Amino acid sequence: MDIRHLQYINEIVKQRSFTKAAESLHIAQPTISKSIRNLENELHFELFNRDSKTVKLTDAGEVVYRYAQPILQLFDSLTAEVNDLSFLQKGTISIGLPPMAGSRFFPSVLKRFQARYPGISVQMVEYGAVRIEDSVSSGALDVGVVLTPVDKEQFESIPLVREKLNVIMPTSHPFSGRQSIALSELSTERFILFSNEFTLHDRVIDHCRDAGFTPHIVYESSQWDFITEMVASDLGIAMLPETICRTLDATQISSVPLTEPVIPWELVMVWKREGYLSRAAKAWIAFVEEMFA
Repeated sequence: MDIRHLQYINEIVKQRSFTKAAESLHIAQPTISKSIRNLENELHFELFNRDSKTVKLTDAGEVVYRYAQPILQLFDSLTAEVNDLSFLQKGTISIGLPPMAGSRFFPSVLKRFQARYPGISVQMVEYGAVRIEDSVSSGALDVGVVLTPVDKEQFESIPLVREKLNVIMPTSHPFSGRQSIALSELSTERFILFSNEFTLHDRVIDHCRDAGFTPHIVYESSQWDFITEMVASDLGIAMLPETICRTLDATQISSVPLTEPVIPWELVMVWKREGYLSRAAKAWIAFVEEMFA
């Protein structure tokens, strides 16, 4: 007896016919009949009553059929898990990262992931959070890192990083070296913002308007390092997360905490709540959750 015999018996009972079972299994009817007959000869009893108009199990057949069910379920689970392991040797994931998150938080995570799953290919793109959300929603990306808040009806998410924005300015600026700053104090400043595909673009503008003024925007860019270079050249002020600010050249740029109001910078990784998610993508999600727990 082997697993194939149990599969044949299960399908014959399900279809109530040798012929229909053979069609369902895409084999010839004489093949399935011969296989069952050989099994009956091996066991020394009949499994099916062939005298009735419809296919029925004998008492012995009922016993074999009953034990066959959990065996087939376990076999299916085994096959699925082995296939999953095989898939993880050759899968592909597409990930969207904002420039600041990609450069500061993910190189070490990616290195550890590749060590655990060396066969998985990781395709990364650097977009602003707005574009990343759109790309994950459309299926162009498997997962993406964005800023909160996110649409919880559309996306599943994992929290990654929680920080606040600081104001950066050249060291020659009158506010340089202060312990804190209120947003209303910046009403006459020239602002350098991320471009409008970044969540921070609209967020900074909205907070400025809440503080009673519309910011004077002189430059927009998609690259945080270029923004810092423009600030160092005294072309304007900007706002960046605490982690990025700690990497800046303190001889050229001063970083001052924004306290009135505090503008949060909270990163989460998102993927579609509904729809297909590859095994490789599931492995990545589980790994990231483990790393950022």
